[in-house]
Amino acid sequence: MKKEFILVTGAQGQVGSELVTALQNLYGVGQVLATDIRKTERFLGQFEVLDVTDNQQLSQMIQDYKVTQIYHLAAILSAKGEQNPIWAWQINMQGLLNILEASRIFNLVRVYIPSSIAVFGEDTPKLNTPQQTTMNPSTVYGISKIAGEQWAAYYHQKYGLDVRGLRYPGLISYKTLPGGGTTDYAVDIFHQAIEKGHYTSFLSEHTYLPMMYMEDAIRATLEVMHADEQNITIRTAYNLAAMTFSPQELAKEIQKSLPHFQINYAPDERQSIADSWTQSIDDSSARQDWGWKPEFDLEKMVKTMLENLQKEKIIVAV
Repeated sequence: MKKEFILVTGAQGQVGSELVTALQNLYGVGQVLATDIRKTERFLGQFEVLDVTDNQQLSQMIQDYKVTQIYHLAAILSAKGEQNPIWAWQINMQGLLNILEASRIFNLVRVYIPSSIAVFGEDTPKLNTPQQTTMNPSTVYGISKIAGEQWAAYYHQKYGLDVRGLRYPGLISYKTLPGGGTTDYAVDIFHQAIEKGHYTSFLSEHTYLPMMYMEDAIRATLEVMHADEQNITIRTAYNLAAMTFSPQELAKEIQKSLPHFQINYAPDERQSIADSWTQSIDDSSARQDWGWKPEFDLEKMVKTMLENLQKEKIIVAV
């Protein structure tokens, strides 16, 4: 059996930085290549600078390293994308098409193309949003993700490429700083709570959004990629869910550990993005097809975030 070699694009992003470690633990440090547009020394093992819009560079890297699987995480997120829509579209779509076409040409075993709740729009059912539903996204990020889902399904149907994906909710981790997403308040709030004791939310107090702790997201990614191919019934991207809360509810949970923490609200342009998204997700297809089940709820997530961030602050201070 051919030994797997994994290429990860966008490895310095919120998901990539933790997924690389998980893949190294699974396949071995020497069998994973982390790539990103910027050079870094943060990764144990192999790293290469890669511009995913450069098809020639990508193809050469696949050949040089004998890549068998790709996890394509390189993308411009929602809030950043709205600041420069054409740039975001070019990177998100050209990068995706390069990955899919190179995967077809070099006959890769499997490809992971993540999606997002950003594919949902104002006319999508807000509560318990179904797998198949109306999707009219209002951001260039969401438009690129829904187009990406269709391209993934196309490459599977036309060429037999084993493409898999998940629609990530907002992701929360203590290991990486916010990266330009609309749900990033749910990461930044912890840093501000510990460092300053107060936080100004760019979303209103009653803005409910689906969220997930990163450990669950990484596990879900590996689970869908290692599921038996015959069990994968969705080739666009699976709905994925764990918890739903508002900034006010998150603040109240933080105050159980940090009673003096204060929050106030100053909604900005990201509020309209959040208002166009769904509030809770029906992920029954993922549960039925490959046994998805989250482990972190709001209480467990907040406790884990605070414990780890407070530990980090102490180490930095020393």
